[in-house]
Amino acid sequence: MGLDIATFSNVTGGASFFKAVGHPLAARAATPFLQTIAAAGPVAIYDPLGLATGFAALHDLAQLDIVGVYVQDVSEIGAARLGQTTQPVTDLPSSTAATVLVAAFDAERLIAHIRHLLPESAKAISLDALRLPDDMLSDPADYLNPLNFATNFVFFRDGNGLHTRLVTANYWAGYGAKDVALWFCLFDANGEVLAEWREPAPSGTIVVDSTEVRARFGLPEFEGQMLMHVIGAAGHEVVKYALDTYGDRADALSCTHDANAWPADFYAGLPAPQDGERVVLWVQNSHPCPIPAGAIGLSLMGSDEVATPDTEIPAYGSHALDVAALLPEARWPAQLEVQAGKYFVRPRYEVLEETGRRRIAHANVERTDLAPNPRIPELSNLLGKGYLLPAPVLPRDAFESTVLPTPMATGQSELPVGLVVHDASGKESAYHRFGRLARSDSVALEIGELIGPNGALPSGYGHMELVYDFAEGGGADGWLHALFRYRATESGHTAETSFGAHVFNTVLTYKGEPQSYAGRAPGLSTRLFLRMGPAPLRTMCHLIFAASTPWHTTSETDLILHGSDGDEVARERVKIPCGGSLLWHPDEIFEPADLAKAGDHAYVVIRDTTCRLFGYHGLRDGDGAFSFDHMFGF
Repeated sequence: MGLDIATFSNVTGGASFFKAVGHPLAARAATPFLQTIAAAGPVAIYDPLGLATGFAALHDLAQLDIVGVYVQDVSEIGAARLGQTTQPVTDLPSSTAATVLVAAFDAERLIAHIRHLLPESAKAISLDALRLPDDMLSDPADYLNPLNFATNFVFFRDGNGLHTRLVTANYWAGYGAKDVALWFCLFDANGEVLAEWREPAPSGTIVVDSTEVRARFGLPEFEGQMLMHVIGAAGHEVVKYALDTYGDRADALSCTHDANAWPADFYAGLPAPQDGERVVLWVQNSHPCPIPAGAIGLSLMGSDEVATPDTEIPAYGSHALDVAALLPEARWPAQLEVQAGKYFVRPRYEVLEETGRRRIAHANVERTDLAPNPRIPELSNLLGKGYLLPAPVLPRDAFESTVLPTPMATGQSELPVGLVVHDASGKESAYHRFGRLARSDSVALEIGELIGPNGALPSGYGHMELVYDFAEGGGADGWLHALFRYRATESGHTAETSFGAHVFNTVLTYKGEPQSYAGRAPGLSTRLFLRMGPAPLRTMCHLIFAASTPWHTTSETDLILHGSDGDEVARERVKIPCGGSLLWHPDEIFEPADLAKAGDHAYVVIRDTTCRLFGYHGLRDGDGAFSFDHMFGF
C-alpha cells in the first residue's frame, strides 16, 4: 500500500499540505510536538478539512492514545479514520480527551468555533505548532498557499570522482518577486542532514555545485539528495532546474532536470539494461517516514508481476536499486514500471557501462486518471497532427538517434503510433508506422534503420515527431511519451531523455492545449532557459519548430545572452522554418568579446513571441563525451 497523501491533481494542481508537514523543519518539530501531546493523556482529533489522514501517513501517531476523531461535514460522519469511526464535532464535549488536536494550519478560527465544545480541562492545539518561520513564507497569512512551498528535491552527490551541479535562474523576479532567498537541506544516503543553509538568490543565475558545497562545509564524500526551498516566490511555485552530473574523467558527463515536486503512485519509461550495462534506479525518499521493505517495486511494462526489494529506506534516505537484482531477465529494449506508492518524487536512473561510461536520466510520472478519448482520432480535421512529441535527430555523421515509445498511463493498453522524420529545413523525409503497439510491446527504432546509413537529411540533422497513427484503429488519451537515446558513434558515449506529447502552434485549443506556461491556452510563444557550461565544455542547443497545423513560415527567435547578474549582454535573431529545427552553439552565435563579458555562469534566454519552440540542450567535451536533455521554460 502506498502513502495516503494528496500530491497532485490535474484538476486542482499541486497540493501543499504534504509539503507543509513533510518539510524537514516541520519534521524536526513534529517529534517533540507529538511527545508532548502523548504525555498529556488521551487525544481527540478534530479533522474539519480532512487532513488528519495525510498527517498520519507521514508521522507515526502510534504513541498517541486517540479516543475519537471528529468531523464538521455531516456527510463524513461514520467514516473509518485513524482507527476510529468519525463522530460529529458536536459530540466532542463527552470525550475523555485531555488534548484536542485540530488537524489544520491557520487554525485560530477553527478552534474559536469549537472552544465551547472542548471537554472540561482539555487543551486545543493545532498543526500551527509545526509552521515554518514567517520569514520563510511568501504569504504568511495563508500558510498552505503553494507559493510558501516552492520546493523540489535534487539528486546530489560528490565523491569517487563524481560531482553534481544545479543551474537555474531567478525567474520568480520576472513575476515581481522581491528579495528572493534560497534555503537548502542536504541529506546523505541514510537521510542524515549533512548541511543546512540559507542565502539570498542572485538576480541572474543560481548555481549550486557539489564540490563547492562539500568544501564550504568540510563534508566527507556523499551520495544523497538536497531539498531546495525558494523563499519569496511569486508567479510560479514550481522549482525548475538543470542538473549536470560530471566526473573527474569525461566518461561521467550527463545532464537531467528537475525532479517534479509531487510524488506519484507510478513512474514509467525506465529502460532495462542491455548487455554490458547495469541500470540503477535512485530511490530517494521524499518524506520524514521510512519506506518499508516491500513497499515499492518494479515490473516489466504490461506485466502484473511486481518484484519488491527487501530493503527499508530511511526518512529522506537514498538507495541505489539495481534493476537486475529484481528483474534479471529484463533486457533492452524492454521497459519497466516503477511501483512508487507516492514515496518519492520523479526518480533518476543511472546507466553504468562496462567501459566505465555512465549516464543519468529520469523516469516519468505515469498517470492513473486517464482513459482513451474517442474524440482524439476525430480531431485531425481541426488539429492536424494534433498531439505530437518532437525530439532531435542529431547529425547523422556523428550520432545514432533512437526512439522507444513508452506507455505512460495505467489505462494505456495500446499505443497506435507513427514517426515522422524532418530535415532541419522542415521537409518531411521519412515516415514509419509502428502500428498498434500493445502495452507489453517495447519497440526501439534507430533512425538509420528508417532513412539508411547515409541518411536522407540534406541538412545532416533534423528532428523526429512521434504522432498518433490510427490506420489500424486503436485508442488514445493524449499522454503520448517516448524515450530518446543518442549515441556518439566514435566515442560510444550515450545520453538519453524522455518527454510527452503536446499540441503545438495552432490557435484552436483542446483540453488546455497548446499548453501555456502562464495564462490560459493557447501557448504560442517561447521562453526557454539555456544554461552555459563551464570551460572547456561547449554548450549546444537544438530548437524545434513543431506545428500541429501550418503556422508562420519561419520563427522570429531571439537568442539573448545574459551575464550571471541577469543583465542582457547581447542578442541575435534566428529564423527556424516551420516544421524544421536549428542545432547551434553559443560560441558560433555570439562574439567572443560578448561571451567574455557575460563571464562565468552566463545563460541564454530563447525568446519568441510568434510561436512555441521545443528545445534540447547539452554539453560537449573534446573527448567525445556529451550530455543531452530537454529544456525547461518559465
